[in-house]
Amino acid sequence: MSSAAVRQARLEMRARAVARRHQTAVGERWEAQRGFDELGRPLRDLTFCVVDLETTGNSPDNGGMITEIGAVKVRGGEVLGEFQTLVNPHTGIPPSIAVLTGITNSMVASSPTIESVLPAFLEFAEGCVLVAHNAHYDVGFLKHFAAQQERPWPRFEVLDTVKIARRVVTRDEAPNHKLGSLARVFGSPTTPNHRALSDARATVDVLHGMMERLGNLGVLTLEDLATFSAKVTTAQRKKRHLAEDLPHAPGVYLFKDEKGRVLYVGTSKDLRTRVRTYFTASETRSRMGEMVGLATTVQGIECATALEAGVRELRLIGEHKPPYNRRSRRPEKMHFIKLTREPWPRLSLVKQVLDDDADYLGPFGSKKVAEKALQALHDTFPIRQCTDRLPLLPRKTPCVLAELHRCLSPCDQSVGSETYAALTARVRESLVRRPDEVVESITERLTDLAEQERFEEAAVHRDRMTSYLRAAARTQRLSSLTRLPEVTAIRREDDGRWAVHVVRHGRLAGAGVIPRQANAHAYVDGLRLSAETVLPAPGPVPAASAEETELLLRWLESPGVRLAHIEGDWTCPVGGAGRRAAML
Repeated sequence: MSSAAVRQARLEMRARAVARRHQTAVGERWEAQRGFDELGRPLRDLTFCVVDLETTGNSPDNGGMITEIGAVKVRGGEVLGEFQTLVNPHTGIPPSIAVLTGITNSMVASSPTIESVLPAFLEFAEGCVLVAHNAHYDVGFLKHFAAQQERPWPRFEVLDTVKIARRVVTRDEAPNHKLGSLARVFGSPTTPNHRALSDARATVDVLHGMMERLGNLGVLTLEDLATFSAKVTTAQRKKRHLAEDLPHAPGVYLFKDEKGRVLYVGTSKDLRTRVRTYFTASETRSRMGEMVGLATTVQGIECATALEAGVRELRLIGEHKPPYNRRSRRPEKMHFIKLTREPWPRLSLVKQVLDDDADYLGPFGSKKVAEKALQALHDTFPIRQCTDRLPLLPRKTPCVLAELHRCLSPCDQSVGSETYAALTARVRESLVRRPDEVVESITERLTDLAEQERFEEAAVHRDRMTSYLRAAARTQRLSSLTRLPEVTAIRREDDGRWAVHVVRHGRLAGAGVIPRQANAHAYVDGLRLSAETVLPAPGPVPAASAEETELLLRWLESPGVRLAHIEGDWTCPVGGAGRRAAML
């Protein structure tokens, strides 16, 4: 047998080798974790490939070459295999490196090159989670030579034991987070000696030692381990039992205090997994830490689909107004611009839409934004701005706006009813259909102000136009769905099942998932019959919050949605504000 064949056979034999001397101790240590509740991908079910390299320099970009690769494959505390080989770097090993590692030029002279070693290692590590101490260094070398060989790099998930140790091992336990120091902390029977396989074995012990310690804190999955933060307090971790009764299903969760008051409402595709992260993983927001400290229970509401969960979240936030939710707590604090129905109509800022056949623009999230949009309309149209209700034949003294030609002044009969009605029709057109007149008027003013270098004043008018356009686009988009008595739509979800949603007057009335092997038409018909009865709201507003209707619209407009049933015409004006708003 040739020397090359002997080296390859030796490499394959080492890759298949099992039974390491401290395997029993590791297995016993791992068993300490088996009793915990798991979420995500349990650590004990995953295969890890712990790798270590010896090299001639600090960076492959500066000519550093690999001289040795050592790796240990483990799962559930059991060693599945080991991989070790020297690598011929085709360059001299610096004396300082030779002294440190004990690897000399003569030792690697007859060893295989990285061109033959790397494919064997990648095959050994296939399907594993890569682990290394200072993973950026080791994985960086491997990826460099994979790219040099034009070999695709597998999409390994990578854990760095240095990063984890910085969150787990305190300075009182070890002076630093070097592998040798950590090996002593966790009682590894292998002493790191700057040889690849020995260091990989010691890293396995360090990894398992940290897993055992974190397992007592509820870190039991790869997701928890990868995102573990020491900023999550012990008090937070102790409350992880609050998630135990929650299902692995989409829905809404409510954190409550000892008096049953709702502190926070959230939504997730997997209730149990998401709630558990507040206690064991990546949640580092100080507000959430404070909230978890006050919480004594977590209530889960299972939903048929993620969209239904999102809708329920909005409704519950609006109902309970949780102190730790930043958005949607005051859906009733909306503002509208109203074109009144009276002999001499005017524009008015109101908080409620009435069933009075008037025209409305909105909703606006704040009064300040609504006032900007209102001013844009007043800048364009000389409609009256006084708040009095004028009779058919008013007899009042005109205000200063009439003198400035910013009002047609119906109060002193300076304008006839037909002329004023024509102006009102133009305003109504701008509110509900076409924004062109407002846009053109303000654009012309912006041009004049820019030429005069009055840029601050121009910015004021630009903001007014933006507020108006966005509100008009929102109104037209919402009302297009609001006026429909029913829309039933279906979409194939990521799990292959079909989600069905019934929307009535802009409100979610029913949601479900067609069971496998079920008659799809019969299921959809049954869901429609059992869906909530929804009466239309007055004016253009939906029979739900604007945020709920916008959430439904985003789903209805998403790729793959099919309309199963529709009542009415689902249309938006061709020259509507959405076209103009998209250009902002």
